[in-house]
Amino acid sequence: MRAVWMREFGGPEVLVPGEAPDPVAGPGQVLVEVVFANITFVETQFRAGAPGPFRISLPAIPGNGVGGVIGAVGEGVDPDLAGQRVVTATGGSGGYAERVAVDAASVFEVPPALSLDAAVALLADGRTATGLVHATRVRPGDRVLVEAAAGGVGSLLVQLAKAAGASVVGAAGGPAKVARVRGADLVVDYLQPDWTSSVGEVDVVFDGVGGEIGTAAFGLVRPGGRMAVYGLAGGSWAEVSEEDAAARGVALVQSIGTPAQLRAFTESALAAAASGSLVPVIGRRFPLEKAADAHATIESRAAVGKTLLVV
Repeated sequence: MRAVWMREFGGPEVLVPGEAPDPVAGPGQVLVEVVFANITFVETQFRAGAPGPFRISLPAIPGNGVGGVIGAVGEGVDPDLAGQRVVTATGGSGGYAERVAVDAASVFEVPPALSLDAAVALLADGRTATGLVHATRVRPGDRVLVEAAAGGVGSLLVQLAKAAGASVVGAAGGPAKVARVRGADLVVDYLQPDWTSSVGEVDVVFDGVGGEIGTAAFGLVRPGGRMAVYGLAGGSWAEVSEEDAAARGVALVQSIGTPAQLRAFTESALAAAASGSLVPVIGRRFPLEKAADAHATIESRAAVGKTLLVV
């Protein structure tokens, strides 16, 4: 089968197309014929050699999220699953390929009303955004600041916070991304030196950028407010400690739930998208063989919304 290999850590050029043995569905597994593969910012960091949530021995086929059709089932698995459209995590590797074998319990059936590419775009980002809104208890009347509001998670956070009755300030980096933010009551450019003065006080901050931007956003949270720290697109975590937060009466959210809750958040996001109340933004699609170009686009901050590989 066609796949993308990573034999060393480094720049996007270490992602090299090649051939790989076809996987086989073992006991309790299903074989997914991949149509789309999800790319996350965390994967670009892992490729570059930064510590990440997965331990993978090289050489390896990267990729942790895919969507496709179940082509075969292993021993002990309901044969009726064959032919279902599903999205699933792979456990950290194997996603940039035509086929992947995963535990049957890890798949999510895609609702009939939802396109497969939208479901893949929601696999990681929908779970994260739904969990963050739940963990920060966004409620009617809250004023919410969403950083990276033109990104995959950020665009969903804007929609979910508005649905919860909050007023939303979307922050993005640069005029092009500011112009792509949809649904916010106010949009600001966080690359401008005085951007915080345009925002004012807020009840909730969703910090997906980190660094100086996340640290500055922390200063906007009212006493009794909440700040969710979930990303470091700026290259480092926000300089906000538990002690700093406690001194100002701000609750820091750094975890969104148990494995069971994470599964429920994914199911909730897929159902919301199927009903039309949650719409993922898919910015770019790259052929499988162009995975290196996809990573380069994300790292250059040129990506808007979710980036997918078309297998």
